[in-house]
Amino acid sequence: MIPAHRLEQISQRFQFLEASMSDGTGGGDIATLAKEYSDLKPVVEQIMAYRQILSDMGEAEEMLADPDMAELAREELPRLKTALPDAEAALQLALLPKDAADAKPAMLEIRPGTGGDEAALFAGDLFRMYQRYAEANGWKVEIIEEQTTELGGVKEVVAHIKGENVFARLKYESGVHRVQRVPTTESGGRIHTSAATVAVLPEAEDVDIKIEPNDIRIDTYRSSGAGGQHVNTTDSAVRITHLPTGLVVTSSEKSQHRNREIAMQVLRARLYDQERSRVDDERSADRASQVGSGDRSERIRTYNFPQGRMTDHRINLTLYKLDAIMGGDLDEIADALTADGQARLMAEMGE
Repeated sequence: MIPAHRLEQISQRFQFLEASMSDGTGGGDIATLAKEYSDLKPVVEQIMAYRQILSDMGEAEEMLADPDMAELAREELPRLKTALPDAEAALQLALLPKDAADAKPAMLEIRPGTGGDEAALFAGDLFRMYQRYAEANGWKVEIIEEQTTELGGVKEVVAHIKGENVFARLKYESGVHRVQRVPTTESGGRIHTSAATVAVLPEAEDVDIKIEPNDIRIDTYRSSGAGGQHVNTTDSAVRITHLPTGLVVTSSEKSQHRNREIAMQVLRARLYDQERSRVDDERSADRASQVGSGDRSERIRTYNFPQGRMTDHRINLTLYKLDAIMGGDLDEIADALTADGQARLMAEMGE
């Protein structure tokens, strides 16, 4: 049973925000009030639907004592009793604490793990998978850093993804992705296992993470272009070292000014991710067992090409549509992981 006083507090806060925005008496930043109002609106709608069912049940039970209305009440009560658990579950879901980072853009980092050239090729396949998923959602992908191999694989790729609810949809992708397939580099036709590591970090703004000038060292160095007759060497590449943590970020675009901007953006995201992890660690001692813990060493998924199978080990989800998944069809996976994350959070709140 959801405490009535908690629902009343939320409803009163919503009414205050509504009145403040209409007459301008709330004080503070109007954009902040509007954001809180927008966040609370779907919660209040669920509260109203839940309260309406409780009210209708109360009226129907009173009608049982009226001979003229008893038959109607007996017809109505089973429907209301069936609807109540669904309304309560929807309300509990709406009341779950929101991850402040869900609506943010994200930094996507992919690096090959064990498996040599095949791991680098798989890392490239994963990046193209996320690019296609982003395109299907109308998101914009900006490659910040990309190092490729001679075979067309990826040594490292860092990308900035902008759009609606990017981090919310991608945050469960962090971890080790394992592939089982016959490599293009293998003449014997044997199935190899290799892996790549994915990290998805919420973009951080200055207000989220403040970096003191004295805490960083900025170095410039010579970077090279595509190679061959197109060799392009400049002194524009930038390396930023965050002295307190030892984090090192590089960017090697043509513009040194743009490189500083990009490197700072990536550094803020990594520091923000560290801080979020620290807070999560404090909140839950059992964090390592939770979906989306962000543990980069956790093997989260296997892509088996001979069988056309993808298995997410965290929720025991197996789908036999690997071609579609590699083509960017990730919604079913994202929905299942989100639902599991919400269920775990609801269980935590009920303890």
